[in-house]
Amino acid sequence: MDAANAESTAPVSMKRTLTLTGVTVNAMALIAPGAFLWTTFAEQSALSAGSHSTAPAMWPGLLLALILAMFTAYSYAELARIYPGAGTGSSYYFAEAAFLDKEKKRHRRYARLAKLSFGWISHLYYWIYPGIMVAFGATLVGYIYQTITGGHALGFLPLAAIAVLFAGGVGYIAYRGITGSTNVAVIINVVQITALVAFGVFAIVFRLSHPHLAGGYAHPSGFGGVIIPHNLLSVLYQSTIAILLVVGFESATALGAEARNPERDVKRGVMLSLIIQGAICYLFEYLAANYVIGGGTISTGSGKSYVGGYAAAANASAPIGDMVTKMGNMTFGHGVGVVLALIMAATVLLALVGTTLACLNTGVRVTYAMAREKEMPSLLSFLHGKFATPYASIWVLTGISALLGIYGLKSVNTLTQITLASNTGTFLVYGMTCLVALIAFAGRADRHPIKHSVIPGLGLVMNLAEFVGVVYLAVKAGGSSSLDAYVALGIVAAWVVAGAIWVKVNPRMRGVKVLDDHSTASKVSLPA
Repeated sequence: MDAANAESTAPVSMKRTLTLTGVTVNAMALIAPGAFLWTTFAEQSALSAGSHSTAPAMWPGLLLALILAMFTAYSYAELARIYPGAGTGSSYYFAEAAFLDKEKKRHRRYARLAKLSFGWISHLYYWIYPGIMVAFGATLVGYIYQTITGGHALGFLPLAAIAVLFAGGVGYIAYRGITGSTNVAVIINVVQITALVAFGVFAIVFRLSHPHLAGGYAHPSGFGGVIIPHNLLSVLYQSTIAILLVVGFESATALGAEARNPERDVKRGVMLSLIIQGAICYLFEYLAANYVIGGGTISTGSGKSYVGGYAAAANASAPIGDMVTKMGNMTFGHGVGVVLALIMAATVLLALVGTTLACLNTGVRVTYAMAREKEMPSLLSFLHGKFATPYASIWVLTGISALLGIYGLKSVNTLTQITLASNTGTFLVYGMTCLVALIAFAGRADRHPIKHSVIPGLGLVMNLAEFVGVVYLAVKAGGSSSLDAYVALGIVAAWVVAGAIWVKVNPRMRGVKVLDDHSTASKVSLPA
């Protein structure tokens, strides 16, 4: 890039180009149900409580997670409503503003501590998550290659090269500006939702037209067996994975500086993205997938080594692809199923591009807000003169995403480690945001006991419970799973320590106390 376009000292500001549609589709791309049905179905099928499989409770577990997400999303939406000047800061901004709004001096002194805590913890989510998606994307490319070539797998080095290209391509789209990112998100969402509807309809029609398929179905009673929970513990276990599928709605709150009407559209974008992708797309596709799964649609081995249904899905690299292949071959003839599976895999790859792009865009904007506030290196606050994007942050995060993606490709364990670290950041940020909503509305004239106490209170409790549940399940599993959990917690601890050290030595904020009655007041200094 040339100096004329990348001048950091020029009075460049972000451009207000996003309508409600733009805000919403960017958040929808991060939720990406098409990607996660493909990438997490095996893990959900494998989850057990002791010797008892929890897979049959997959759909009600998702519903419980969606309810939790709704509580959290509403807290974000309400904070966005009362703090429309948040710009790119999202919960980082909300945390400080909630304390600065208080009349008592002893409350305002916590403002900087609150925003620093949010800012650093949110990076565990926003700066690790894109790397996980890069690993997923490279793995999926490997699956497509292996399917096309009839079993020839790609080695680690080619997959690592794919990860670098994947991250670089997404980074370039983000670098070119939010308008281009939004156009990509629109296309990806249209393709993804079309593919999901097609898969769901195909799966339901297939079962209805093959009611007595050899091998049977996991839910012989039909839709009722899928929807009605038979074991509460199984529902709770499934929700600890399902909650990971519906995160991302809050990314709309980092687009306030680029929204034409942030006071109105950011709040709506948060809720609409979760309703469309979560309450509609996810519930439908998981209903269809669980309705059709069984020994007749996915199985491995024969004789004593035969396993079918959820047990087979738990051991498959792409169970949805295997099911589509078998159903397609039975419906349209041998070989057609593979083509259908490859088409669906291609739409999933697009969804992963959208998810990575949306998270990268969100992450760099929160980083930009912190750098503008002198809480991170000034390099990360540079805006591109032509594209009005935080280009330095974008390329730094692109590089980190490529490295994390390569690390995640090494083994299931390394991917699990960074996933758990990212999830820790997610649950902590979500839970803390619900707490900030409680604080922000306490004493306000427009406070409503249900909207501003019960809902964020439940969101706080449920997010912390899910976080404890995810860590507990990983530790309880023993072996490599326990080691992965400890490594992930070590990553979190190391990042917290690094943040504390930076705050202490930060030359741009030397002498400013963490607990101080005179906050740096991001609510008046962040760009609108």
